Amino acid sequence: EAVREVFERLVGEGAESGAGVSVWRDGAEVVRLSGGWADADRRHPWEGDTLVQPYSLSKTFVTLAALVAVRDGALTLDEPLAAHWKGYGCGGKRDTTLRQVLTHRAGQPRFPAEAAGIDLLDDDRLRASLERAEAEYVPGASLGEHALTYGHLVDGILRAAAGTTLGEMFNQVVRPTLGLDAWFGVPTEHLDRVADLEYGRPDWPQQLHAEPWLRIPVGALDPGRVNSRAWRQSVFGAVNLHTTASAMAAFFSTLTDQDGKLRALLGPDLHTELLTPQVTGYDEVFGTRLTWTLGFIRDRGKIAKGGIGGSAAWWSLRHGHGCAYLTRRLEDHSRAGQIAAALGDDLAVVGED
Repeated sequence: EAVREVFERLVGEGAESGAGVSVWRDGAEVVRLSGGWADADRRHPWEGDTLVQPYSLSKTFVTLAALVAVRDGALTLDEPLAAHWKGYGCGGKRDTTLRQVLTHRAGQPRFPAEAAGIDLLDDDRLRASLERAEAEYVPGASLGEHALTYGHLVDGILRAAAGTTLGEMFNQVVRPTLGLDAWFGVPTEHLDRVADLEYGRPDWPQQLHAEPWLRIPVGALDPGRVNSRAWRQSVFGAVNLHTTASAMAAFFSTLTDQDGKLRALLGPDLHTELLTPQVTGYDEVFGTRLTWTLGFIRDRGKIAKGGIGGSAAWWSLRHGHGCAYLTRRLEDHSRAGQIAAALGDDLAVVGED
């Protein structure tokens, strides 16, 4: 009831124009709330099965696709990517490893200036720009979420080492094995479930601390572009998974299960590695101190991942529930924070010592 009260207030007061909330505990969905509208014209109410793009929450599933390739022996976490991706070893990137990519220490937190004129959906040219670019810092020496580059880097190494793409690995292996209602490249028959994104205020992009890392290629924050069919059916791994609040809460609720689908997918060693803190430090892109595992932010209270615009999902280490707040109204994370507080959780990003 406390969660419902907060959510209904957010919608009623206009702080939220379309969102879903889900909480799972002990294998059951104990909260499912929908509010507002799924479309910009406000004709279609948000439903329990509404799909929406949660921006960087997508990266969690890029990580899983990469770890499946590690599971299968196509590559390892700590060998140089250039051992497989032959053109990648230039520009100070000769010794860059998959572990550094997955923990946002690969020195490529943004696309290079040369990519400014490349179309947002030109995967080949964007990937080639990363291959040619110089690292912004010595890989492993600093920390900063690889805001738009994360998926293209993983896609590049999967193509080179495993003979597959990020989209294929997720949609053919990860998604069906975990039973996720989540898609990189939304099938045509599910397009009518996708919510339109909109700014909470006109200057929203300019208020983001991460904005300098999101400028290239142009369009990742443009509702006109990201609401298009072409974008929804593409694979831009860092940001454009489309999923439901229920699917994300269910996934996070079983994150640490010793007999769950995730552990079965990765095997015990990689499952443990996935959840283990890897690096703590000041993340330049987030603008705060935090702890990264291979795919999540972790502190003493939670294992979590969110995305710019306000979507977030987490496993409460203190209270034993999985929760997701997914929104189409691009604003800050205060709405998810209020839902978390009603559950006794804290979404503040804090590095674990």
